[in-house]
Order: sequence, then C-alpha cells, then structure tokens
Amino acid sequence: MQSDPIADMLTRIRNAMAALHPETTMPSSKLKDEVARILSEEGFIDGYVVSDARVGKDLTIRLRYNDEQVPALTGLMRVSTPGLRVYKKATEVPRVRGGIGVAIVSTSDGVMTDREARSRNIGGEVLCEVW
Repeated sequence: MQSDPIADMLTRIRNAMAALHPETTMPSSKLKDEVARILSEEGFIDGYVVSDARVGKDLTIRLRYNDEQVPALTGLMRVSTPGLRVYKKATEVPRVRGGIGVAIVSTSDGVMTDREARSRNIGGEVLCEVW
C-alpha cells in the first residue's frame, strides 16, 4: 500500500519524461484524475485517459514534448504530504515561478489552479507545484 498516491503520480510522470516515454500509466482515483485534468488544461501534458483495469481503473497520461524531445514539464514538486499538510488562505496561495508555473490546490469547491483559487477567493490544501 502506498501512503502518498499524489507523490507516486508525480514521480511516475517525472520518471517517464526523463526516459522520454510517450505515456505513463498508474492506478486512477478522483484526485489523480483532477490533477491530470489541470495539467492537460494548462498545457503541460497532451491529455489523459481513464480506462477499466483488472481491478479498478487506470489513468494513462500522454506526455508532451517539443520537436527536440524536450519535455513541456520541467519541474514537479509535492508540497503537502500526508505527514505535513500545507493549507493556505486565499491571500496566501503561492505563485509558482512568478506565474509561469501552476500550484494545484484542493479546495472546498474542488481541485483548481492557484490563479482560479485566488480569483474565487478560496484557500485550501496546496497539493503540488508544476512548472
């Protein structure tokens, strides 16, 4: 049993990009699906598919590279962990790399980007930062 599924997801993406794989697959969950949706909307990945597996569902993420095989994602960092949760008020939600990156925040209104959380004046748990 893994204790931090989001960290596992980010590590799988990081490792697949380092090896220049076209996609990576992992067990699916509602939270992972939402993180993948945000990564896709922000243009860090080419898309994602949730499919039936032998047990539960699988999440397959299609990775994005440019013509020189340089990944669109240059960094992924887990912020809040099971052992140390990081909650921020709406006014304290971090800006990642001066707005170039995205912080993914889990709020009472669902999972959203740092920009959306600030515009809606909602705080929450900062799951990870992506740039």
